Amino acid sequence: MTDTFQNNTITSFPDITKTEFKNINKLYLKVMLINFSLVFMLFLIGLIVLHQQVFTPEINAFIIAIYLLFLIVSGSILGYLLASFAKRKYAIREKDISYQEGLLVKRLTTVPFSRIQHVETDEKPISRIFGLSSLSVYTAGDSSDDLVIKGITKEEALQIKEFITTKINE
Repeated sequence: MTDTFQNNTITSFPDITKTEFKNINKLYLKVMLINFSLVFMLFLIGLIVLHQQVFTPEINAFIIAIYLLFLIVSGSILGYLLASFAKRKYAIREKDISYQEGLLVKRLTTVPFSRIQHVETDEKPISRIFGLSSLSVYTAGDSSDDLVIKGITKEEALQIKEFITTKINE
C-alpha cells in the first residue's frame, strides 16, 4: 500500500503589500470633517449646558481647564482623522478584495470572493450630498460586515458590487 499523502512546506508567500491600492475619494475627507464638526458642536453645547446648569461652583472653578482639555482632546481627534485619511485604501484583485487603514494601529483586511455571502452599498445623508457611498462585504457565519470601504463614488460602489456578485455566482 503506497502512501500518497503529502504535506509540503510552503517557503514563499504572496506579498499583498506589493499590490497597488487605490485611495478613497478625496471628498470623503469633507464628509469626515462635517461629521466631526457636528459631533464636536453637540459635545460643546452639552459642555456649555453642564457649565451653566449643572456644575457646582467647585467644579466651575476649574472650568477653563475643562474647556482647554475638551479642545485638546477634540484637536487631537481632528489631527488623527486628517493624518489617517491618506492611509485608507482598497484593492480589488482577481480572487479577493482588500482594505487597509490606520495610522497608529494599521489594519489590512482581505476577503476572498469564495467566502462572501452578499455585498451592500449604503449612502449616508452627508455622503450622499457629495455623491459618495460605502460598500459592505459580508461573509458566512457572522452577523456584522467583514469589510467596509467608505468614501467611494456611488457608481464605483455599484460597479464593485456587480463585479463581486458576478464572481461569487460563478
